[in-house]
Amino acid sequence: MTDLRAFFGWTIVLLLTPLFVFVLIGSGSQVHSMKSIPAFLDEKIPLHSLPLLQNSYIFDRDGGKISVIAVNNQRRVYTDLGDIPEAAKQLFVVSEDRNFYTHKGFDMNGIARAVLVNVKNGSLDQGASTITQQLARNLYLTHERTYNRKMSELLYSWQIERKLNKDKILESYLNTIYFQNNIYGIGTAAEYYFSKPLKALSLAQTAYIASIPNNPALYNPLKRPDAVKKRQERLLKQLLDAGDIKGPAYEKAVSEKIKLDVQKVPDLYPDYTTYVHAELKQLIADNEGLKTVLPSDIKKLEKRTEEVLGSGIKIETALDPAMQEKAVHETADLVPEKDVQASAVVINHLTHSIIAITGGKGYEKMGFQRGFQSRRQPGSAIKPLLDYVPYMEKTGAGPSSLISGAAFCKNGYCPENYSKKFYGMVTLKQAFQQSYNTPAVRMLDSTGIERGFQYLEPFHFAKLAKESRQLRAAIGGMDYGLSPLELTGAYTAFASDGVYSQNHAITRVTDLKGHVLYRWKDHSERVWKPDTNQKMRELLQAVIKNGTGKKAGHSTPGFEGGKTGTTNDYNDLWFIGLNNTYTAGVWIGKDGNGSVESVYKRGAHLQIWKDLMQPLN
Repeated sequence: MTDLRAFFGWTIVLLLTPLFVFVLIGSGSQVHSMKSIPAFLDEKIPLHSLPLLQNSYIFDRDGGKISVIAVNNQRRVYTDLGDIPEAAKQLFVVSEDRNFYTHKGFDMNGIARAVLVNVKNGSLDQGASTITQQLARNLYLTHERTYNRKMSELLYSWQIERKLNKDKILESYLNTIYFQNNIYGIGTAAEYYFSKPLKALSLAQTAYIASIPNNPALYNPLKRPDAVKKRQERLLKQLLDAGDIKGPAYEKAVSEKIKLDVQKVPDLYPDYTTYVHAELKQLIADNEGLKTVLPSDIKKLEKRTEEVLGSGIKIETALDPAMQEKAVHETADLVPEKDVQASAVVINHLTHSIIAITGGKGYEKMGFQRGFQSRRQPGSAIKPLLDYVPYMEKTGAGPSSLISGAAFCKNGYCPENYSKKFYGMVTLKQAFQQSYNTPAVRMLDSTGIERGFQYLEPFHFAKLAKESRQLRAAIGGMDYGLSPLELTGAYTAFASDGVYSQNHAITRVTDLKGHVLYRWKDHSERVWKPDTNQKMRELLQAVIKNGTGKKAGHSTPGFEGGKTGTTNDYNDLWFIGLNNTYTAGVWIGKDGNGSVESVYKRGAHLQIWKDLMQPLN
C-alpha cells in the first residue's frame, strides 16, 4: 500500500510540475482584474531579506568575549561566499544539485529520477529537492513529507530564483543548513568541529563536515565518526568522478586522519551576563520608546529583544572579570552556610558602570538573580537616603547638631534601639555611626513622610510607588524593599556631590560590523545640595572609623564611608559604602527569611565589603 501511495504521489508531482511551469510562463499576459503570479508572489513572498538567525556576543570591558547568545539554540556565524572555499561549494553542488547553475529552482530531470528510484525502492527516501528548494524549505516551510508542502516548495523556490542570483542562493544555503549539535552554517561547523575558520580546513576536513547535513542525526561527528568518515569518502569520490579534483588530491584526502578539535564556546560569569540580558531589554525599550507597563508591553519588548539578538549584535559591557570573580569567591567563602545566601554589587561611580554583580552562591545562568531581582527590607541602610539627607536639607543641621535619642511613640508605633536602651540628646554623628533608631524616626517625622519619600524618587526604585508611606520605613520597614543593585546604585550619589546618574552594565551595542545600534540616553539629577553631601560623607566615614562598620575599614589612606543595615530578627544583613572609586553593596540573608545572627556576629558582610574594596593586584 505504501509503495502504491509513493508511486501515485510522485507521479502527481511529476505531472503537476510541467503544468506549474506552463502557468508561470503564461502568467505574463495579465487578465483584467487578476494579478500575475510573479506579482502575487512578490506580495506574498517579498524576500527583502532572508530570515537567518546569527550569534550575538557579550564582551567585558577589555573586549574579551565572555558569552555567545544563540536565539532558539541556532548557533550561526554567517560566512560570506568569498570566504567559502571552492571545494566546499563543489561538494554540495555535486552531491545535492548537479544542475544548480542551469535550473530555475527545480530540476525536472531530478524529479523524474527521484520518482523512478522511489518507485523501485518502494519508499520516499530519494529526494528531488534542488539547493534552492532546500533553502526555501529551511527558511519558510516545514520538513514534513507531504505533497502539498512539495508544491509550496516549488513556488517559494521559483520566487527565490527570481529575486536572488545563484551565488547569493548558494551562500544563503550554505549558511542555513544544519550540522547537528545546534550548529547552523558551514562556517560555524568549521569553527565548532575543528576550532578554526573554514578557509583553514583541509579538503578532507571540509568534506568531513560537508557529510553531516545529509542526515545530521546519523552523521553526528561526536557520536558516529565512522559513519561520517564513510560518507566523506563517498563525497570525495563524487568530486573525483566529476573532475573537480585529481587523483593525488583524492588519495591524500581519503587517507588523512580526521581529528576533531571541538570548540569550547565561552559562557563565563553567569551572574553578570544574566543581568546583561535583562538590561538589554531596558536599553532597547529606552531607545525605541517601548512601554513596559502592561503584560502586552512586556511581551512585545521580549519579542523585539529576541529579534535584535537574532540579527547578530555585540554587547559591550563594563564587566571587570577580576572583580566579578572576587565577588563570587568572597560571598561563597565567607558565607559557607548552605541555607544562607549572599549577593554583592560593585559600581565604578566615576564612570557610572556596574563592574560586578553576583546573583547568589552557586548561581546558575538565568536563575533567580538576587543582585537585581531580590527585594529585601533594607534596615538601617535606608537611613542616609530617607532620614538624614531630607532632615539636614530641611533644617540645616549638621554632624554636630543635637537630636533626641529618647523613647518615641506615635499612633501606636514605638520603635526601639538595637541596644534596647534609650538616650538623651545625641549628635547626628553619634546617632548615625551607632545606628540609633529613635533619632532616625524623629527625623522622618519632622521632615514629613511624603517629603522624605520624594528624595527616593530620583533613584527609580522599582517598587517605590507601592510602598506604604509609614514611619516604620525610617528604619527599613518597607512592604517590598530594595534590591542590592538599587540600594548600591543610590549610594553612588554620595560620590557625585549629591547628583545621581543611572549606572549600567552595558556601555553600548553594535552590529557585527561595529556600527552602533544602542547607547544609553541618560541624564543626571541633583538629589541634594553639595553641602548636605559633604555632611553625609562625614557621617558615612564615621561609621567605618568608629561605628557599626568598623570591621569594614582599611588602614590605607583615602576616603571610605558606608552604612550597616540589620532587619528584625537578623533576617537581612547589609553594608553599603564607597571609597574614591567604587561604591559597593553586600547583602546576606535566607531566601525564605530566617535568622542569620551567627553570620552577623562574625561580621561576614563587613569582611566581604572590605575585601572587595581592597585594591586588586
